[in-house]
Amino acid sequence: MGEPGFSAAAVLLLLLGCLSVGSVNAGDTLLSAPLNVTIRELEVNSAVVTWEILEGDPVIGFAITQQKKDVRMLRFIQEVNTTTRSCALWDLDEDTEYIVHVQSISMGGSSPPSEPVLFRTPKESEKLASKSPDEVTMEEVGQAAQLRAGELIIIVVVLIMWAGVIALFCRQYDIIKDNEPNNNKDKAKNSSECSTPEHPQGGLLRSNV
Repeated sequence: MGEPGFSAAAVLLLLLGCLSVGSVNAGDTLLSAPLNVTIRELEVNSAVVTWEILEGDPVIGFAITQQKKDVRMLRFIQEVNTTTRSCALWDLDEDTEYIVHVQSISMGGSSPPSEPVLFRTPKESEKLASKSPDEVTMEEVGQAAQLRAGELIIIVVVLIMWAGVIALFCRQYDIIKDNEPNNNKDKAKNSSECSTPEHPQGGLLRSNV
């Protein structure tokens, strides 16, 4: 009679041990829900959702649930083997409200969903109106930089040409200046020869007495 009682007690203890081990393992793999879920770079047809996780959580990926407000259809985005803390939402409808949840993924499963984040995409007209005339895009900045570089090259080439012209002028001026004394000497010599001409065939006429 003692053997069946002993066997039942042993089985009960074994079951309790398995349950306790299972609860400990579940506690070890439990993740916290992502924190500070934020919508950034909100455009007419796209947005970027960012979040943070608790330090020490063994996160290997994320899962995002995207849903239009008052519409049951969902979009589920999941990525694993990544440490990124952001995700792009694409193909959105303008002037539409969306609800987003984020979950962390580990080897043991997924965390609870984050607090829901509600946002609305802007209208195309509102987005165009919000862009001021003085706002410059990165593409426009690049084009302006290229134009400035081209202008600088043209200015440098023009300056070099002017420097060459000035150097040539100075050289010609020095040559002309160096030749001026010789020209003056030649002019003086020619003028003296004209004032006292030579008479090779005779001198002054004298009267015979």
